[in-house]
Formats: sequence, C-alpha cells, structure tokens
Amino acid sequence: MNKRERVAARNGQERADVPEARERVGVARHWLLLALAPLLVSVGCRGGAETSRGGVAAADLPPDSAPPTALRPELFPAPARAVAPIVSPRWQAEDSRDDAGEAERVMRALGVQAGMRVADIGAGDGYYAVRLSPRVGPGGRVYAEDITPRYLDLLRDRIEEERLANVVVVEGTPHDPRLPAGTIDLAIFIHMYHEIEQPFALLHNLAASMRPRGRIAVYEPDVDTQYHGTPRRLLRCELEAVGYRQSRVLEMGGNEYLAIFTAPDAAALVPPDSIAGRLARDGCGGGS
Repeated sequence: MNKRERVAARNGQERADVPEARERVGVARHWLLLALAPLLVSVGCRGGAETSRGGVAAADLPPDSAPPTALRPELFPAPARAVAPIVSPRWQAEDSRDDAGEAERVMRALGVQAGMRVADIGAGDGYYAVRLSPRVGPGGRVYAEDITPRYLDLLRDRIEEERLANVVVVEGTPHDPRLPAGTIDLAIFIHMYHEIEQPFALLHNLAASMRPRGRIAVYEPDVDTQYHGTPRRLLRCELEAVGYRQSRVLEMGGNEYLAIFTAPDAAALVPPDSIAGRLARDGCGGGS
C-alpha cells in the first residue's frame, strides 16, 4: 500500500532490566531532570543533528528536545482495574465528531492558543493533531504521540500529506510518552485513558516533560474501563496518587466529561514506592 492509499485508508480503519546500580543512577537522573524542568523549556528549533531515543525517530524530535530519562515500569504498581484493549486509531468517524463540534469545544474549554506546545497522547490517526496544528500556529508545536506502529504510519503520512510543519510524531511506550523535557503546556488524553497499560508509570514519566503549571486533560465516558471509559472518581484517584491535582471537570454531553489536572512539580510528584499506599488509602478500584 502506497502513502496516499494509507492516508485514504484511515477513514476505513479501526482505531532489561538493568543492573541495580544503573537503576539507582537512572532514578537520580530522573528526579534531577524534574527539578531542572523549568530550565529545560524549549524555546525553538535550532539546527543540528539529533540522536533517536528508543522508538523515537531522529527526524521527528526537534534538535533541542531530548526526552528525559524514564523510570522503569517495574517500579510502579499495576492498575487495580481492567485495561481496555486498543482497537482503533479513532474514536468515531471524523465527520460525526465535527458535526458535534467536539474538537472545537475541547480546544476552547482548554484555552488552546497560538504559541502553545500541546501533546496529543494516543493520537491515533491524527484527528486532534491536525486540528490543534492551526490553533497553536507556526510558533507553537503539537506532539502527536502513539505506541502502535500502524497508527504512527498513518500519522506520518497524514501530516506529510497536509504539510503540517508544526506537528511532531513521537513513538512512545506504554510507560513513557517520550516527550521533550520541560516543554509541554498541555497534554490531552482523548477517549484513550482506559487503554493505558501502565498509567502510574506513564503519568510519572510525563511529569518531567511538563512546563511549570502545565495541565493535562482527560476526555472519557463515565463508565467502567472494561467498557472503554473511566469512572470520574477512579480517574481522579489514580491521577492524584501520582501527584496531579484536579482543577475542574466539564460535562461534555451524554455521559462524557473532560477532567483537567495540574501537573506536579518535582516537590509534589509522588515517588513510585509511595503510589500504592496512596491508592490503597484513597480506595482506588475498578468500579465507579
């Protein structure tokens, strides 16, 4: 299948361990990067070569925006509820979402404006990424992140086809979005939080990529995770166990909601070995 065929197909497609001593060094480096995050804010793309990290293509990340060192997923508890499978690169047909004004309502509610750096976590085939691009403008940047190779191919083809120079494709992992350190103003999780296999590791590692007072927003149906949604009480419990603080929840119609959180700084970020205790204390489970 050639590039144009893959772009067209998006409308019909469903959505070392390391030795202990090295682990201690990685943990220390992670916390140091969190403390220095405000100094690492990216101020533009300077020329030069970039070395890829893990699955991140060298051509995708700006030269001054290396991802921080991630903590290993084994350090974090598993979620005490079902994790829904990833089944499609999109939630619904784009026309129906546009008819409902979904993206416009979300961007307006979140105050997305020119110059912002926004991460679309689990971007799928790019519904939000291509709509965020003109909103943030040439002085902003959109990081379209996903972990599924086929979806990443769709993303790259679509962004090339639509000539979106301010959109960067990032290949993450279930425990690490691999975003640039100290850069992100806003990270959005649209109809996909219930699919994250390692939410506590991902949220913890994401914190190092957020700018001071950066926000994350989660758009979900208020149903159990096995039914491809997240009960709002469960969402708040899981995020606050890592150190995020809920600022408000907006009703989006039907049983859907948009929950907005402030990302923790280094002092407020909960250490991995303390997360399980907070989950137990707050009663996080799989039900509503």
